[in-house]
Amino acid sequence: MIIAGCAAAGASGGSAGQIVAVGAENEYANVISQIGGRYVHASAIMSNPNTDPHTFEASPRVASTVSGAQLIVQNGLGYDDFMGKVESASPNPSRKVIDVQRLLSLPSSTPDPHLWYSPTTMPAVAKAVAASLSAIQPGHAAYFRANEAGFDGSLTTWVNAINQFRSRYPNTHVATTEPVGDYMLQAAGTANLTPYSLQANVMNGLDPAPQSVTLQTRLLSGRKVKVLLYNQQVTDSLTKTWLTAARAHGVPVVGMYETMPTKGYSFQSWMVAEVTALQNAVAHGTSTERP
Repeated sequence: MIIAGCAAAGASGGSAGQIVAVGAENEYANVISQIGGRYVHASAIMSNPNTDPHTFEASPRVASTVSGAQLIVQNGLGYDDFMGKVESASPNPSRKVIDVQRLLSLPSSTPDPHLWYSPTTMPAVAKAVAASLSAIQPGHAAYFRANEAGFDGSLTTWVNAINQFRSRYPNTHVATTEPVGDYMLQAAGTANLTPYSLQANVMNGLDPAPQSVTLQTRLLSGRKVKVLLYNQQVTDSLTKTWLTAARAHGVPVVGMYETMPTKGYSFQSWMVAEVTALQNAVAHGTSTERP
């Protein structure tokens, strides 16, 4: 389920005494809500799963939301650069900003910005959120720490599913259109046969090298992979060509969301659903594409 208190950008502030927090992406806002509970009002800047995060532009409404925030969580790695610009336009020395790239000590050259798909990311984010909220409202520190511990425990289902897949289906050959879920695929022990250069070009709206396109097409036509995973949030003509090829040659497809879908999901249930879709594709040849 979606955790209460995680609202879209521009929503009114919380009740008196609540900490006003913002997640640049809705998966971070969801985690803030779970840690902060009744003492926090969290909103998300990017919450529409039909929006391409790479082309998102901040509006005056976003600027207003950010200016009033006491705590902000943003991804970094160039994924949400607009946040730094908006924050600079409304400086607040008491505002706490958690940049996940910096939190994880990742260099700016890190090629894949979809950090939330790594099983190690959100525990670190939850710990940082609990610490920041405790600094803002020390009287509720024990509450925030307890929620952090509960959140960490709730990730066990996802981690167990990943480990189970890696044990049952080691070195499973997969193809992808973008590096949306690559961190999770790596943790699950899959072998992604799609060249990273192709994934990066599609992600950045560039034309992949012809030889990479040919390789990808042959992976599907020759059924050299067990599943094709694609970014369901953003598709182009090339992606649609590969989807058609996969379906024509009996390769199941799995549509992944780049940011958290808003209908009925928490971060944890979203991640479990992604692993379940992967397993169903490999074990049963089942395609999963959600509205």
